[in-house]
Amino acid sequence: MPPSQPLALVEDVHLTLGSAAGPVNVLRGVSLAIAAGESVGLVGPSGSGKTTLMMVLAGLERPSAGRVTVAGAELTRLGEDALARFRRDHVGIVFQSFHLVPTMTALENVAIPLELAGRRDAFEAARAGLEEVGLGPRVLHYPAQLSGGEQQRVAIARAFVPPARRARHRAPAHHP
Repeated sequence: MPPSQPLALVEDVHLTLGSAAGPVNVLRGVSLAIAAGESVGLVGPSGSGKTTLMMVLAGLERPSAGRVTVAGAELTRLGEDALARFRRDHVGIVFQSFHLVPTMTALENVAIPLELAGRRDAFEAARAGLEEVGLGPRVLHYPAQLSGGEQQRVAIARAFVPPARRARHRAPAHHP
């Protein structure tokens, strides 16, 4: 991606969803550009489309019209498999309800997407990510043993540990 291009570009995006009461226009002509390194806050009242716009930017929801380009990839042109690869390589998501696997430790919850992406040092990277968010002493705790804030930090560590460092690591990581 050339430096002059925005990291994320949303051009005249519309999203209409069907409902029992009829079609709902969630996004109506949204356009924005976000530069690499820029911090952006998305604010508005409940139901105004903030989460929907984030879903569109992550490639989890397809707009009805318009164009979305993120990290040089035009998401509106990608098929489902390519979108999944794009999300794996470029998107970290912290869900509002965290989506932690209750039968897995904090370490395993962070390591699993790394393992699925083929990262050989998944557990080492997961441990480092958990230490970054202040959960080093809690890596072997299950979600039910963590406070809501700690669960949120596990989700943040999972979102921010990069999955794409496959070939540089020789020895497989060992489970705790």
